[in-house]
Amino acid sequence: MGFGKLGSTNMVRQTLSNRASLLNREASWLKFNWRVLEEAGDLRNPLLERVKFLAISASNLDEFFEVRVGGLLQQLEDGHNSTTPDGLTMVEERELIKDATHEFVEEQYSCWNERLRPELAEQGIRVLGIDELDDAALAFADDYCARELDPLLTPVTVDPAHPFPRVINKALCVALLLRRRRRSSLTYTGVVTVPRALPRLVRLPSQGTIDFIFLADLVVHHAARMYKGYDIVSSAAFRVTRNSNLYLQEEESRSLLESVRAELHNRRKGDAVRMEIESEANPEIIERLGTVFELDRWQIFPVNGPVNLSRLFNIYDEAARPDLKFRAFVPRELRLTAKSRDLFEELRRHDILLHHPYDSYDAVLSFIQSAAEDDRVLSIKQTLYRTSEHSLIVPSLMAAAAHKEVTAVVELKARFDEASNIRWARDLEDAGVQVFHGLVGLKTHCKLCLLVRRDPDGVTRQYAHLGTGNYNATTARIYTDLSLLTADPEITSAVHDVFSFLTAYAEHPSYGPLLVAPLDLAEKCMSLIEREAEHARLGRPARMIVKINSLVDKNIVQCLYRASQAGVDIELLVRGICALRPGIRGISDRIRVRSLVGRFLEHSRIFYFENGGEPEVYLGSADWMPRNLHERVEVLFPVKNPLLRDRVAHEVLAAYLADNVKARFLQKDGRYLRPWQSPRGRSKRPPRGAAAFSSQDFLIGLAEGTKTPEEIPASVPRRSSRSLNGRAVNGRALTGKE
Repeated sequence: MGFGKLGSTNMVRQTLSNRASLLNREASWLKFNWRVLEEAGDLRNPLLERVKFLAISASNLDEFFEVRVGGLLQQLEDGHNSTTPDGLTMVEERELIKDATHEFVEEQYSCWNERLRPELAEQGIRVLGIDELDDAALAFADDYCARELDPLLTPVTVDPAHPFPRVINKALCVALLLRRRRRSSLTYTGVVTVPRALPRLVRLPSQGTIDFIFLADLVVHHAARMYKGYDIVSSAAFRVTRNSNLYLQEEESRSLLESVRAELHNRRKGDAVRMEIESEANPEIIERLGTVFELDRWQIFPVNGPVNLSRLFNIYDEAARPDLKFRAFVPRELRLTAKSRDLFEELRRHDILLHHPYDSYDAVLSFIQSAAEDDRVLSIKQTLYRTSEHSLIVPSLMAAAAHKEVTAVVELKARFDEASNIRWARDLEDAGVQVFHGLVGLKTHCKLCLLVRRDPDGVTRQYAHLGTGNYNATTARIYTDLSLLTADPEITSAVHDVFSFLTAYAEHPSYGPLLVAPLDLAEKCMSLIEREAEHARLGRPARMIVKINSLVDKNIVQCLYRASQAGVDIELLVRGICALRPGIRGISDRIRVRSLVGRFLEHSRIFYFENGGEPEVYLGSADWMPRNLHERVEVLFPVKNPLLRDRVAHEVLAAYLADNVKARFLQKDGRYLRPWQSPRGRSKRPPRGAAAFSSQDFLIGLAEGTKTPEEIPASVPRRSSRSLNGRAVNGRALTGKE
C-alpha cells in the first residue's frame, strides 16, 4: 500500500529509521522545566504564584537528578555507554545534561535575585539575612535559636573519632571550617544538619511587612554557641541529592511490602548525584565535601542564593496576601436530576462525566463513601496509586470492610509515595480489607473503582468509576483530570475482568471495550492510528487530537509519522516530554505539538479519533511511554455517550486547542515557541482581531457560569447545536442525559 508522494513502503521505512526523527528524552524534559520556570517570570501571573512556579521548577529538578541522572550515572559506572533512540551515546547525554542543568540553575537564581525577591519586597514581603535584622528581629532570632533550634541540633566535628556523618537525601546542612583556639594550625570540618521538624523559613516579628529568614541562616548564626573552643573560619549551607531509583528483585522476595521497606531505607543512602552549595563557600569546604561525596566537578552547583529553592513554597503558604495569588473559585458541584433519589439511580439512567478541578471531586468521594455506608452495596474493589495523607477514601474502605467485601490493590512502588502507601496498606489489612500489591514486574497505575449493588428492584448491578487521575482529593484541586461514573454493563464487566487480572493474574481473551496495558493497549493504540490513516487514504474525514503527559515510545512515534504521511491531521497536546519531532517535510508536516503549562497541572489523557466522521473518544491513565505501555497495568476507556463525547471534543479539547496564552508550540529543532513568536524566537504581532484566550481561565468561567462553549474560538468543527452549557442542565453537560 502506497504512502502518497513518498512512494513505496520500503522507502518510508528507510526514512523513518533516521535517528534525526526523534528528540532526546532528557533534553525534552529539561525544556519542560524551562516552561515551568518561564511562568515564574510571566508578569501575567500573580506574584506569589510566580514564586510558587520557581519552587516547582526546583522540586522538578530534584526528581530529575534523583531518578534520571541517578540512573544514567549508575549505568555509566557499570560500564554501559549504549546509544539512546535519538542517536546520542550515554556519555554525550551526560554532557548535554551537564551544560543544560548548570544554565538552568543560573537562570533560576537570576529569577529569584533580580525579579522575584525585589518585587516581593516592594509588596512588603521581605526575605532577610541576619545582617538585615533590626534589634527586635535580632532579639527574636536569638530567642528562637535558644528555645526552638538548639535542642534539635547535633553539631559534629570530623576527626578520627568522629567520621563524616551520614547525610540523607536532600537534607539541608551547614558545613564549617573550624580552627581550635589551642591548636590554630589545623582546620577541621564541622557539619550540622538543619532540622526538618522546623519551618525552612521562619516568620519574624514586624510591623507593616511580612518578614522571613531562612532557617539555615539561623543555624549559621547560632554556630558559634555550638562550637565553643573553635574559631569559625568559614561556613556554607549545602544539600546533597542522591540516586533514588528503587530497585527490587521481586522474584526472589518473599514479601513485596518488606522489600519496598528495605529499599526505601537504602534509598536514603544512595550514591550522591548532585551537591548544591552557596556560591561564596570557601573553596576548601567545596573540595572537602566533593571528596566525601565522590562527586565530579560538574555535579557541584554553586548557587547565588538560598540552597534549595523549593523552600520558597513556605512564602506562598505563609503570606496571607490573596491579592497576590490566583483568584479562588468554587468548583461546580454535581447536581442530580429531579427524578433521581441517589447517585446510583442517576447512573442507571446515564453516565456522568466530570472534569476536575472545574467539577468538584466531591462526587467521586461521594460515590465511594456512599457505597461504604449503603447496605445495598455488597462489595467494593479499588485501586490506589497515590492518595493524600488525610485521605477520605481509605477510611471509607476500612469502615466498609466491617460488613461487606472490600478489595484494594495498593501500588507500593508509586515513586516517592512508597512510605505512605505501605502505611495505608497495613491499616487496610488490619481493618479486614483484602489488600493486593499488584503483579510482579508491573506497576498498577490504572484508576478504577468497582461496586456491586443489589438495587431496590432486586437486580444486582455493577457501578464503576474510571479516571485519568489518582484517588487524591488534594491534587484533584490542582490537577486537571477526567472522571467517568457509569453503570454501563459492558464497561463494568470489563473493569471486573481487570480486577481479576490484578488479583489472580487471570487473563481474558478480550477486555473490550477497554484497552489494557500491558496486554493490548499498545497494539490497539497503533491500530486506531492506522485506522485513521486508512480513512485519510480513502478520502474520509481523518483527524486525531491526543492529550497526554509524555510521548516517548518510538513505535507510537513512527506510527504517527506514517499517519501524517497518509494525510491525517494530528494535534498533540503533550505537557512534558515529547520525542516526536514535528514539521519534518514529508514525514511529520501534518503534526502539531503544543504544551500547556499554567495554573493547574495538565494531567488528563484524552484520545480523539475522527474515524471517518464517526468520532471515538478514549480517556485513561496511560501516556505513550514504554513504561506505560509495557511495564504497568493501565486502562483506556471509551466515552460512549454522544453528548459526553461532544463535551470532550467541543468544550475540553476545543478550549485547549484555542489557547494562545499558556500554549507553546514544539519546533522541529526541539525549541518551544509561543503562538506569536517567529521561528527565530522573535515576537510577532498577533493576528488582527485575535484576543488572548487561556483555556484554564475559560474553563473556570464555564464552571462558574460566566462563559459558554460558544465563546471558544473555533478549532474543532462543532457537530451539534445542542447546548453544552455547564450551568444549564447538569444532565447535559456533566452526564450526557438526552
